[in-house]
Amino acid sequence: MSHHSSPSIYTGPIAHSSHLRPPCKATERIFLWRGTNSTPPSTIDNPVIRHIANLANRASLRDTGSYGAGLQKFHLFCNIFSIPESNCLPASFELLHSFVLWAYLSAVRAWHIAQGWPLPLSDSHQDRINWSLRGLENLQGGRRKPLRPPITLAMLTALKATLILSDPFDACVWAMASCAFFGMMHFSEVSVASRMAFLLSKHLTRADAFFGMDLRGNPYARLDLPSAKTARAGETQSVFLNEQGDLCPLAALRNMAQIVPVVGHDPLFSWRDSRGDIHPMAKTCAIEW
Repeated sequence: MSHHSSPSIYTGPIAHSSHLRPPCKATERIFLWRGTNSTPPSTIDNPVIRHIANLANRASLRDTGSYGAGLQKFHLFCNIFSIPESNCLPASFELLHSFVLWAYLSAVRAWHIAQGWPLPLSDSHQDRINWSLRGLENLQGGRRKPLRPPITLAMLTALKATLILSDPFDACVWAMASCAFFGMMHFSEVSVASRMAFLLSKHLTRADAFFGMDLRGNPYARLDLPSAKTARAGETQSVFLNEQGDLCPLAALRNMAQIVPVVGHDPLFSWRDSRGDIHPMAKTCAIEW
């Protein structure tokens, strides 16, 4: 950038750091992340029977990684809306109905079952949620992708609280989120579809980022997008960023440059794995992190 760890393991605090959500792989979250309430017994009080039940519990689901990603979204949702820990597991109909308007509910349902709680929704509650989902589907009309809720400062603050900014992956995620928000950029403009999809002619590099001072002596950063959705073919578009307090994109860029030092033609938003290899941040990795 000029002057002018593995993503599958989460090691930072989620929705208020506690022993309830230890650092673990996404595939382990629905089994290792717990609530504050005591789980009702589901077997007789015998260690052998409990062990068999635990083995059966873990073998009941195949794609636990996607459930882990959904569970992380649920806790982030609870953090944004200040839901007490005691209300997360078991979750009320009101909480689940609110969350399903935001994201998919299957991960939270699986979490309840894996932790030994009854199904969180009655048939009548499920009917009410399905009614809301049909309404949302009707609102979307012919859209191929569902509508997404707008990102707010509260969400950005909650996201930052879940990250360890000294970690290369987290530092990159935070820089992307802050720059996309304050630069009013599409997330696809700060990410790539896959590691092999990175193109110098299309994606931001460290050489496309500049720091400077305006006429009043205020610091700013300029990102020259080689390709933007609002620019004509072959034209670059400059995005200007200024200081924004605790959520500052300038500080996020400087931190990423320090944690993940690269050369000019490397991807701007990149992270370094445990072997020292540089990776451009793929959109799916950042979202499912």
